[in-house]
Amino acid sequence: MDAGHLISVVNNFGIESDDIKFVPVSQGYIHNSYFVQIKGEIAFVLQRINETVFTNPLRIQKNIDRAIDTLGDSEYSRIHFLKTKTGQTLYKGPEGYWRIMEYIPASVVHESLNDPGLAYQAGKVLGKFHNLTNNLNPEDFEIIIPGFNDLSFRMKEFETAMELAGRDSKSKARTEIEYVETKWPVIKNVHDKKLPLRVCHNDSKLNNILFDRFGKALCLIDLDTIMPGYFYYDFGDAVRTIVNPVSENETDLFRVEFKLDFFEAFLRGLKDSEIQLTQDEISTLVLGCAYMPFLHGLRALTDYLNGNIYYKVNYPDQNLDRAKNLFHFTNIVEAKSTEIKKILNLFKK
Repeated sequence: MDAGHLISVVNNFGIESDDIKFVPVSQGYIHNSYFVQIKGEIAFVLQRINETVFTNPLRIQKNIDRAIDTLGDSEYSRIHFLKTKTGQTLYKGPEGYWRIMEYIPASVVHESLNDPGLAYQAGKVLGKFHNLTNNLNPEDFEIIIPGFNDLSFRMKEFETAMELAGRDSKSKARTEIEYVETKWPVIKNVHDKKLPLRVCHNDSKLNNILFDRFGKALCLIDLDTIMPGYFYYDFGDAVRTIVNPVSENETDLFRVEFKLDFFEAFLRGLKDSEIQLTQDEISTLVLGCAYMPFLHGLRALTDYLNGNIYYKVNYPDQNLDRAKNLFHFTNIVEAKSTEIKKILNLFKK
């Protein structure tokens, strides 16, 4: 997008400068995001909402605005959204809806970890997020994407995609299709318990956790999916990206791992946050480690069968490769279930 249009957008938020530049942000599959540099320094993050994925931007911002005043204290950095000249969080321009956040100086995100100390910090900040939102009523929050982390709903999407997919796509994905049909009846049993509904982030993967340059976790970002959910959603999404040293885009499956020392560090951080979980919630965590990678693999496979209409891809088979990666990780979780259970006993003490 040309700089002139972006300047027009930020002007509506009261930002005016004769030395302003926009640098595209490479992280993320969904929104178009830019660092806004003023006189050579990053000052803001500008985002255009992807209305194909989030069809009602006003609704998602309403949920964020409802939670944002709660999400901040001495140990959790508050995200500050700028207001337009008319006092709105979102600006509606010719290219869609835009918002701007203040940039937290010297902050970083990680696509993978090589230090268990960072895993500890990630666990602690996730627990802090749930402590801060614990007094909010989940029923006050709107459902942004129905069935977002609901495996039964995602299976229905998969079955529809199977009906419409071409023969070549189904042939290429035959192994992954068979895997889904075999595994999903087992994975879905994570929700046999009567679990409390929470205000969840619902997309708490590693690169949605902001760190400072010294390795302290600051807060969770990309808050578009704040809505009702269950703790194992956030737990499983964090685990799948924290204990694996490579991303879901890695095609060499021999590099995919479940690092038990990172898992233990993450769990210790979660425990030290003093998060209060019910026994039913704790009992979901073993299978929860497999639930989210399986669900994301299923979503990637479904998108592949649909012709790659949801996730950004760099080549036609990338979503299929993501599914292979995530299903392989799910198998590793199953193989290490005994060790995972032992480590989870730390949380029960």
